[in-house]
Amino acid sequence: MLNLNRRTFLKGAGISIALPLLDARRHLLRAADRDPGQLRRRMVLIDLGLGLHAQNLFPKKAGFDYETTPYLDVLGDFRRDFTVISGVSHPDVDGGHFARKSFLTSAPKPISASFKNSISVDQRAAEHLGHETRFRSLTLTMAPESGLSYARSGVEVPAESRPSQIFIKLFLNGNANEKQKRIQQLRDGRSIMDTVLDQARVLRKRLGSGDGDKLDQYLTAVRETEQSLVKSEAWEFKPKPSVNVSAPEDINNHADILGRERLMYQMMHLAIQTDSTRVITFYNAGINAVPLIPGVTQDYHNLSHHGQDPARLAELKIIELEQMKLFAGFLEKLAGTSEEGRTLLDTTMVMLGSDLGNASSHDNHNLPIILAGGGFRHGQYLAFDQRKNYPLANLFVSMLQRLGLETDKFGSSTGTMTGLDVMGA
Repeated sequence: MLNLNRRTFLKGAGISIALPLLDARRHLLRAADRDPGQLRRRMVLIDLGLGLHAQNLFPKKAGFDYETTPYLDVLGDFRRDFTVISGVSHPDVDGGHFARKSFLTSAPKPISASFKNSISVDQRAAEHLGHETRFRSLTLTMAPESGLSYARSGVEVPAESRPSQIFIKLFLNGNANEKQKRIQQLRDGRSIMDTVLDQARVLRKRLGSGDGDKLDQYLTAVRETEQSLVKSEAWEFKPKPSVNVSAPEDINNHADILGRERLMYQMMHLAIQTDSTRVITFYNAGINAVPLIPGVTQDYHNLSHHGQDPARLAELKIIELEQMKLFAGFLEKLAGTSEEGRTLLDTTMVMLGSDLGNASSHDNHNLPIILAGGGFRHGQYLAFDQRKNYPLANLFVSMLQRLGLETDKFGSSTGTMTGLDVMGA
């Protein structure tokens, strides 16, 4: 029978005994005293839910001397700052749009009845970096109730979809009464967590192995919540950063996908610039409607199911070119912002991709991936086997290592990504 005393539980939940609860708080409060010469490294992960048409994205020849393509033309100013990657996917991840659930986890068979998700790469990074910032991560989406982030327990992390609320969360302090109310709510939450854990220890002794495993998964989620509450309380005693930017107004017309997406990129840049977080995910699901883009007359989702029809492909290209322009604008903002002698693009890894390789057929192989920034040796096209795909999770391992994690495994990985080298520190 598993002994569920306090210390055993912490270790079983994946929390080191050498890093107890109060230790996490101590690290948090000392974050402002960090070594100014130590680089802050960050990770941004973006999923375009309706894909990118491969023929407009991937060059014909791999290597550093590749000939550009229509979509890469848009990123021309940053050619030496990004790597294009093809021939990658997650083994045994299928199900068309359901693959969103596994895009950052690589958990297999997301459409099966027995599917259980695992931790997403951003949350693994947040476990490592989260104590240094007010928010351990930001999970953003343009599709309410659908994000990319999953906790260690496999539970989906709630995603923010309104830029106005993201701005409030990042930058508005509220008055003294509001702050005290939030602190009391956080303390009440911790009290509830303690009660739940005490009751669970008693219950665990009476359960068989199957039910015990389910309870352990639940307890892990409770423990993660408890840690988050402690961290949030500590930050409530510190003022939020101020920015010389007006609060955004939400765009309620979902057909204005470019306007809504532009606001999200603005929030991401501000969050990174103010070091409010170092881990961000953003899910752009697309829409089942005609977007407000000149030259586009058909439903975006239907256009993604183009069936090689020239007219549909022409309109789809217009949409995807505009999205690439917004991505280029985000890179430009990062490159134009300095921190301790480097640009934010130098220290921020930005992955743009999709959980669909061929959106027209809902195929989840040969995913389109672009990795920018973060101090890698960029400027190349890495083309892996189109028939026997290379594990995308290998890229995740390389990214985690770049953040300082000592790991050689994540999900379905077999190591780090071949051909992706790191520049000098």
